[in-house]
Amino acid sequence: MIIRHVPAPDVDRIDPVDRAHLTGRSRPTPPIARYSASPAVAGLVSRYWVPVWSLPSPQTQTTLQHPVCLLVVTPAYARLYGVARGASSVTLEGDGWAVGVLLRPAAGSLLVDGSVAPLVDGDRPIDGLPGLDGPALVAGVRDAMTDDPGAEASHRTAIAAYEGALAGLLPLDEEGVAVNRVVDLVATLPVDARVVDLAEACGLTERTLQRLVTRRVGITPKWLLQRRRLHDAVERLKAGETSLAAMAAELGYTDQAHFTHDFRTVTGLTPGRYLADQPAGS
Repeated sequence: MIIRHVPAPDVDRIDPVDRAHLTGRSRPTPPIARYSASPAVAGLVSRYWVPVWSLPSPQTQTTLQHPVCLLVVTPAYARLYGVARGASSVTLEGDGWAVGVLLRPAAGSLLVDGSVAPLVDGDRPIDGLPGLDGPALVAGVRDAMTDDPGAEASHRTAIAAYEGALAGLLPLDEEGVAVNRVVDLVATLPVDARVVDLAEACGLTERTLQRLVTRRVGITPKWLLQRRRLHDAVERLKAGETSLAAMAAELGYTDQAHFTHDFRTVTGLTPGRYLADQPAGS
């Protein structure tokens, strides 16, 4: 496997622990260059990622997506993805690259000019989005990456193409600012928080919260809280925590059986099986 990636000087390089990636010994992932958004588009973009790969055999990557839409441009396709309620997978093979954007919750609705609820578990071509000049964006990213996708200049130019296209969605509308704050608050609440707790923290009624999250993210506030718990579980399992009963209790489950059911329903794996596949457990 050959992976090359160089940070773009105009944006800060970040390398957070990615709680969304279901990696393990049997499911490795190529290194991915990650970049923060510039302050100008921080209300629309969480981060960019740029993998460049050369693989002798196909490799499937599986994630538990964050509660946001994604923009992805590759040599073969360019699409906007809605929130995936279950685990989502992509297979990498041969030589390739991708330039992706993890959007902020506010952005999806601005790109489709309406509710993102119909986009849940689905996707749309970027060149058909009403919220931006998709053909120009796709051409700009592909032109930037074609000659040398691992080069610093390629990353810099591709990210600039995204930021130039997305800047047309600014300034954020009031509802967009509100939904960004809602999703940010989920991570600050106790892990066993309920929808009523989230509504109180946001200063909204439960009904208003439900309408806002459904329109701008496509799912329910209850789903937001459950996904946070599952991301917490993935992070702890990756760290090699072995007491699943204690983990279930600390994550707010009534018992280990309910934790196992939720984890297996979404990921297709039991927590024990996922734990056994972690390098920390070897």
